[in-house]
Amino acid sequence: MSFSSQVFPVYWYQDHVRLIDQTRLPQEYGVVEISRSDDMALAIKTMIVRGAPAIGVAAAYGIYLGAREIQASDRELFLTQLEQIAQKLKATRPTAVNLFWAIDRVMKTARQTLGSVDYIKEAILQTAHSIREEDIETCQAIGEAGLKVLPQQPGQLRLLTHCNAGALATAGYGTALGVVRSAWREGRLERVYADETRPRMQGAKLTTWECVQEGIPVTLITDNMAAHCMKQGMIDAVVVGADRIAANGDAANKIGTYSVALIARAHNIPFFVAAPLSTIDFSLSDGSQIPIEERDPAEVYQTGDTRICPPGVEFYNPAFDVTPAELITAIITEHGAVRPEELIQLQYRQVV
Repeated sequence: MSFSSQVFPVYWYQDHVRLIDQTRLPQEYGVVEISRSDDMALAIKTMIVRGAPAIGVAAAYGIYLGAREIQASDRELFLTQLEQIAQKLKATRPTAVNLFWAIDRVMKTARQTLGSVDYIKEAILQTAHSIREEDIETCQAIGEAGLKVLPQQPGQLRLLTHCNAGALATAGYGTALGVVRSAWREGRLERVYADETRPRMQGAKLTTWECVQEGIPVTLITDNMAAHCMKQGMIDAVVVGADRIAANGDAANKIGTYSVALIARAHNIPFFVAAPLSTIDFSLSDGSQIPIEERDPAEVYQTGDTRICPPGVEFYNPAFDVTPAELITAIITEHGAVRPEELIQLQYRQVV
């Protein structure tokens, strides 16, 4: 089956990259045009583009934009300068492993491609295109795999998700929302409950926006309503994305995901993580080794331009938390759903 959402947050147009500006949604739909690697690094860092797979695609194109700026015709000098660009892009978001995976894949292409510097540049661009196209296909496969493990029950499903793991977080279609989309198109979904996802409100701003675009019934709840909704029998399963998964199945996702997993376990509700193999970092044995990005405290102490607490308060703003593998029912990948302890079996299917 071939299908896709109509939301494509990262795509190549003529001689530059176009990004949906996710900082302006849902009030305004806008596109940012990126022609320089430094501008791509800034777009990733400021979350104009966000979501682990989407960041990976954007970074791959960022490498090409940087390659295009290099004037050197000597191969070794070109590769040295390209490595500097790669390191600058890698420094933008430390938790999302797809960023590093995509950059390493493009750099491998650059190092292994023979011929002129211009020929290497073209190979880099084609690799970036491939990463984008493969991601859309991967998300569609994740959606199909999710259908096989969602609860089989009379009536339609009510799913809870946290943050945004939809088309906006990928090249298109989505991971967790890919499962939601597939369930909706198969007539198995009654409603999505979207956590608002403080402090940046990706659930409120982005997940609900995507659902509205496709007519998927969606109800927004505050983060602290999840336990109440589960106790009231309103949620049948939880499906979330991930920014990095360790080899043992521990999964880093947007801050607050760990809390949702604990609540789901307390109410005997299945908790699924949907992510491509590129999100799995097999070099890390467990989640304690996943670096956790800390962001600007202004995200916590103000809403828009309005400060919501008095001067003198201190702030802590980790962007992610790690859900232990024992709280995860299954990890849904493009190769099917597996229990966390079985994840290691997929190591050699990962594209490097």
